[in-house]
Amino acid sequence: MKLSVIGLGKLGACSAACFSYKGFDVIGVDINKNFVDAINQGKAPVYEPRLQELISQSKGRLKATQDYEEALKESEVTFLIVPTPSKEDGHFSDKYLQDSLRHLAAALKRLNKKHHIFVITSTVSPGTTENQLIPLIETVSGRKLNKDFSVCYNPEFIALGSVITDFLNPDLILIGESQESAGRELEKIYEKVCDNKPRMARMSLVSAEITKISLNSYVTMKISFANTLANICESIPGADVDDITKALGADKRISPYYLKGGLSFGGPCFPRDNRAFSAFAAHYGIDAVLAKATDKVNHMQVEHLSSKIISYVSHYENKVISILGLAYKPNTPVIEESPAIKLIEDLLKKDMEVIVYDPLAMENVKAHFGDNILYASSVKDCFANTSICIIMSFFDEMKAIDNSYIINEPTVLIDCWRIMDPSLFNKKVIYIPLGRYTRDIK
Repeated sequence: MKLSVIGLGKLGACSAACFSYKGFDVIGVDINKNFVDAINQGKAPVYEPRLQELISQSKGRLKATQDYEEALKESEVTFLIVPTPSKEDGHFSDKYLQDSLRHLAAALKRLNKKHHIFVITSTVSPGTTENQLIPLIETVSGRKLNKDFSVCYNPEFIALGSVITDFLNPDLILIGESQESAGRELEKIYEKVCDNKPRMARMSLVSAEITKISLNSYVTMKISFANTLANICESIPGADVDDITKALGADKRISPYYLKGGLSFGGPCFPRDNRAFSAFAAHYGIDAVLAKATDKVNHMQVEHLSSKIISYVSHYENKVISILGLAYKPNTPVIEESPAIKLIEDLLKKDMEVIVYDPLAMENVKAHFGDNILYASSVKDCFANTSICIIMSFFDEMKAIDNSYIINEPTVLIDCWRIMDPSLFNKKVIYIPLGRYTRDIK
């Protein structure tokens, strides 16, 4: 079976590479000529761990074009992985999906194909596939659903920085299907692609759409609960959020995943999916109180950290605050909804001077803040210019941090995820782990 992938961005390029790596002939499509040229030259169009490795090992099975008709002609199944940005009301925009499907449907009309399967991978608001996308394909192509073409909804549950690993080793393959035969074909593809044996959850299109945003909304609630626990522990001598969440996570009704108190959740999926869940519920007259509270707690986490930082600033002549880790999570340059970015914005409003460092996200941060903040060349550079250092996320360069890095005495080190070993430091460092009780500076 030959596959086509529409959209060669952060997720689409990885999906196309994984399919080709596992033996499928894949043709990708993107309006960005640079992405297309990169694929055809055997190069990764975006940064993601292992992406270049898989493209290099695809042995000619992966190519790209800007021609939708060529892609449709050379494949039996088309995966659409294009942006679906949030609208002001919280719902997802399907503009880019409709644009792509209009081209594909026009090509389907011209081509003498007996049948084609369209797979919607982009996250959409429940009801979108049946109410907007399928009617569009039928109208433009003049073909009939489940006779000339089928549609599946097959969203991914992956995280930037670990897309390849997540794609090849999923817990769940979610398939909404317009007819059973289409879902069965999609299941066969994943049986060949996955290194493990995930749960194959096949259901109606709208049930799958609801499942996608429900899962992410539920995970965000879990994160916000752990963050609330961390905030409580900071006020109680002897309390340690890690001890508590490890015990809670041992209960199979809870599990340990995403139960580590620290920073607010961010990135391109969690915040918007949680808001979309609220908007979807409201459309049907339901007040999603838990989802709204989760969003509120998430905003409060940045304010909580900012207030803690300001409380220490008054004790020092050096008012520069350094921030290590700027992306919304490790191993990615993406800063969308990053807690570090929100923290910097808040500190700037309070007239603080900020110096930052991240091995991957610096260019994106420079594009966002310009000359309003300072940019370090290394971790050591950050410590040399500050008495207050905030560790927002972990990267390999941090493994070397020890007393030799400390220039200003004392230096306050706020560790948002409790990843540093405080025994590495002497009295020159005041170590402040979020989620544990620490005495105030006097």
